[in-house]
Amino acid sequence: MDEAVRVEGLTKRFGSFTAVSDISFTVKTGEIFGILGPNGAGKTTTLEIIEGLQKPSQGQVTVLGMNVLKESARIKSRIGVQLQSSAYFDYLSLRELLVLMGSFYGRRVDADSLLNTVGLLDKAKSRVAKLSGGQKQRFTVAASLVNDPELIILDEPTIGLDPQARRHLWELIRQVHQRGVTVMLTTHYMDEAQVLCQRLAIMDHGQLVAVDTPQNLVGRLQATYTVKLVLTQALNGAQLEALQGLAASVQALEGNTYILRLDKTPRALDKALDAIVQGNISLEHLEVAPVTLEDVFLELTGTELRD
Repeated sequence: MDEAVRVEGLTKRFGSFTAVSDISFTVKTGEIFGILGPNGAGKTTTLEIIEGLQKPSQGQVTVLGMNVLKESARIKSRIGVQLQSSAYFDYLSLRELLVLMGSFYGRRVDADSLLNTVGLLDKAKSRVAKLSGGQKQRFTVAASLVNDPELIILDEPTIGLDPQARRHLWELIRQVHQRGVTVMLTTHYMDEAQVLCQRLAIMDHGQLVAVDTPQNLVGRLQATYTVKLVLTQALNGAQLEALQGLAASVQALEGNTYILRLDKTPRALDKALDAIVQGNISLEHLEVAPVTLEDVFLELTGTELRD
């Protein structure tokens, strides 16, 4: 099977509100596929439909070759799901919880083996309430693997974690993927999407903006660098015109902040910096960086990635 997930013309409405609007994409078998976007973009709703937890208003969704509306029970037996928030029985240990959850499936993985995979074997007799935030997230991944799934779906798996815990979870996701499991995840962290995902769907306001590899998405921009200017006062017409003549685009954000995307011509960065000095532009802060996924998002949506 070349496709683990196929989404065609998917729309989901809640009364008069459209959470997801006519989106289509596929997830290839054996890849890590990410959906990137701010809160409210429609990421979680899309996953819930794929998981069989919500019914679409329109469109078709196929998971592991099965229709989610007709074969939901079979799909659930072959996928693993980690939700944004999870609740467990308070007085069961980690080992007992995994044994209990595994008993719901015809195919299951040994509890201690799962705990060892996520680095929690030494916590086997502990309760979830005693775990740190990063340990809880690793346990939710272990719980999603109890049925030895072919596809694992992770909804913002590192939200709220400190940088070290996030990187530990990234490594765990890579280990799961290396075992041949297809991974689908949502995130609003640009660095996470760029590090983990082989392909990305970018969503905003319920719509699909783009689908491609991170490298190809960045390569679409007609720019090599971005310059972020935070000014003490807004640019006047002459200053703005001078910068527009040097940059692939100039975008005004809130708070007298501007983003210059410099084109790929030689010395574009030098010329832009000269224009800033010669134009008597009142700088408070300046940042220069290579173009990133965040610049792609700004270019495609015209807004910053909101938490």
